[in-house]
Amino acid sequence: MSGQKALLLCKGTTILRMRSIQGLGLPNRRMTFQTSCKVFESEKKPPGKIEGLGKLDIGANNAPGRTIAKTDWSAPPKKERSPRTWSRSGPEGERGGQQRFNNQRNNNQDGRSPRNDTPKKDNAPSTSGKRISPKRDWTRPVDQHVEKYANELPKQHERHVMKFSKPPPVNESATQRRERKQKEEELAKAIREEEKARQMILDRRAKQRAKEAELARQSQEVYIPEIINVANLSRVLGVRIEQIIQTMEELDMGSTSHDRMLNSDESSLIAMQLDMNPVVDSRQSLDLFPRPPTEDTSKLPGRPPIVTIMGHVDHGKTTLLDTLRQTSVAAGEAGGITQHIGAFSVQLPSKKQITFLDTPGHAAFSSMRARGAQVTDIIVLVVAADDGVMPQTQEAIQHAHNSGVPLVVAINKCDKPGVDSSKVKQELARYNVHLEEIGGDVPCVEVSGLTGLNLDQLEETISTLSEVLELKAERNAGAEGVVIESQMEKGRGNVATVLVRSGTLKVGSVVVAGQTWCKIRSMTDHTGKSIKEALPGTPVKVIGWKEVPHAGDEMLPSPDENTAKTVVDNRLARQQRDQQLRDLEVINDKRRAQREQLEQERLAEKAYKKEMYLYQRGMTEKMPDSLGKRMSELQADREENAAESGPIQQELRAVVKGDVSGTVEAVVDCLNGLQNKLIKVKVVQSGVGNITEGDVLLAAACEGQVIGFNVKADKKIQAEASRHGVNVRSYSVIYKLLEEVKDQLSDMLPPIVTTQVVGEASILQVFDISTKGRETKPVAGCRVTNGAINRNGRVRIVRNKETIWEGELDQLRQVKKDIAEAKKGLECGMSFEGFKEFQAGDIIQCIQAIETKQRL
Repeated sequence: MSGQKALLLCKGTTILRMRSIQGLGLPNRRMTFQTSCKVFESEKKPPGKIEGLGKLDIGANNAPGRTIAKTDWSAPPKKERSPRTWSRSGPEGERGGQQRFNNQRNNNQDGRSPRNDTPKKDNAPSTSGKRISPKRDWTRPVDQHVEKYANELPKQHERHVMKFSKPPPVNESATQRRERKQKEEELAKAIREEEKARQMILDRRAKQRAKEAELARQSQEVYIPEIINVANLSRVLGVRIEQIIQTMEELDMGSTSHDRMLNSDESSLIAMQLDMNPVVDSRQSLDLFPRPPTEDTSKLPGRPPIVTIMGHVDHGKTTLLDTLRQTSVAAGEAGGITQHIGAFSVQLPSKKQITFLDTPGHAAFSSMRARGAQVTDIIVLVVAADDGVMPQTQEAIQHAHNSGVPLVVAINKCDKPGVDSSKVKQELARYNVHLEEIGGDVPCVEVSGLTGLNLDQLEETISTLSEVLELKAERNAGAEGVVIESQMEKGRGNVATVLVRSGTLKVGSVVVAGQTWCKIRSMTDHTGKSIKEALPGTPVKVIGWKEVPHAGDEMLPSPDENTAKTVVDNRLARQQRDQQLRDLEVINDKRRAQREQLEQERLAEKAYKKEMYLYQRGMTEKMPDSLGKRMSELQADREENAAESGPIQQELRAVVKGDVSGTVEAVVDCLNGLQNKLIKVKVVQSGVGNITEGDVLLAAACEGQVIGFNVKADKKIQAEASRHGVNVRSYSVIYKLLEEVKDQLSDMLPPIVTTQVVGEASILQVFDISTKGRETKPVAGCRVTNGAINRNGRVRIVRNKETIWEGELDQLRQVKKDIAEAKKGLECGMSFEGFKEFQAGDIIQCIQAIETKQRL
């Protein structure tokens, strides 16, 4: 019975609740209530009192006077489902659910819908008794990670904080909400455009890096023939033979001998191992290389020794050689010094031949001396007994030690009265030249170039040393040698002095040297006599070159003219390719700098537009800096970086022409060495031969001058140079050329300005004198203590050893008379332009600026 009553009570309560909901205008759908659940749970309890329900009069559905328990809506829930805190504040929560239910019923009976009287939903706590979240405090960010994340960019962190910390709109209208959303969309669009621009810059840089990597890969392309030995492969790849051998060992290629023949596959494998791109092309890789040295030299015939005479300038080297070959070359030399490298043979009384190379002793010809030391067998160091060891003497000793060539010391001018050769020997010991007299291994001979004293002993010493060295060379092969000098001779064309090192050089042979080739038309020895062939160790003049070869180029035989042409073309193409790569690197550097500059300006412009847009929309309060100011700051930064890198060097441009290749090389090296941080010499072009009209036009185009050494310009060329305003200078002595170029560089340098004090005066008292308009003017009463004070001179006022003012005098008077100068001991009055804060006891100094010419 109790169960049926409980079910009936539940149904009645549900119907009542449904009618109330229909009266409120809510949708008619099946709903469940806490009351029903409570009734079902307490089905077996006494009908009078049901736990959790209060007293409620349900009319016809209940007997008269019967009451049931009603729900206590103010009671807290028995079980918390969430860790949040719930608010029950408000008047309705305190009065409970009964009052709310009665209010709803009364409103329903009056025909008024509670929906119309319900206030709009806001952030106030709910009065329905449901669990709601607390009101958010927008005065502080709710982001729990206010610090920047590890991999978070600064801009991302700023947007992250702004997103969580901006307050919500309070009571905004539809128009305000629409404007706010539009601003947010525009800001998001600006951020997307900025990110897109940044990504475009990154993509552009990635493409540029890929292009540079591709150029670097192409620059490492090497042309390899079908068959080549190990020694020549090292020359083709441009690496040391030891590195080739080490690579072959890493690849387990078996024998690593220098004369092992490699096919194209093996050569390509070695090149790829060295990070190069091999290209097998027989024609483009065609080149000439010297023969490998003969292992068994016992059966080879002997050759004359090659002896190089080295020493300081004016120590008598050429005079010594003149006495040996019984000529007078030194008397005809310009300036009394040797400026070319000469080669000739001398026959000893024992019918033996010795080939001598005479090198210049001037400091400008260092490259010539180095080249002579590389091709020689024995070095004769000439030291003057009255001068001792000099700078070029030390340089010659260093060349001998670097090349590993045996040394013979010849102490010259021993017949000069009052000289002591023992001091020279002791001085040589300090430079690691240990003579045989003191237990060393360097022979020493005291000679005289003028009288011929002990020259036979010097020849015997050289001959003995050459026998010890066992100098031998192959004769039955093509000639290999070195170009000593080259020049253009009138009536002969391009001529080169060649020293044959191995093989036999014959008329009609085809040879290649550097970037030119020659079919020999004729040959002459050092005396001018025509010869048909030249054996090893013989210096000869070769006529028939297509172009003037450079001094120091290696001469190699060619089987025919076509091969020689192909080899020269390949060498020229290789040089042009290398030059193009160097030029490309310079161009890429300049373009990279320009791109970076443009990107900086573009980013500055975008940042300005963005900040100005945000400012105009009211998103920021600070007025952004103007675009012109930002560009000026970028320009100032670039100028500051340029100033830190150093001042811009001025250039003295020149076109150099000379009589022989070695001399031109020496002049160019000396001119390139004349420089400092402010100025330098730039040699635009150099060559061998007379000055031509093309040289004048080139100098006019580059705003330079033409420098000729041992060559002259005819009247037509001089008139052309005068018409274009080009200075043409010719010299025959190297040190005069260098002195005049130094003077020109010094004239281009800014002068050194120094300040000199020419007079001093002390202020004894300050007077105030009346001027026009009842005004007073302070005047310094002074006494000149030193020198003189000039009226038109510049003065400065010194107080406590510190300069407080510097400028011009306004007046200089004695009593009431204007004077032009106040000398020592004179008392006078002075006033200064724009300065009145002088005091008694100050020192007045009259200064003078002195400009001194700056020397290089």
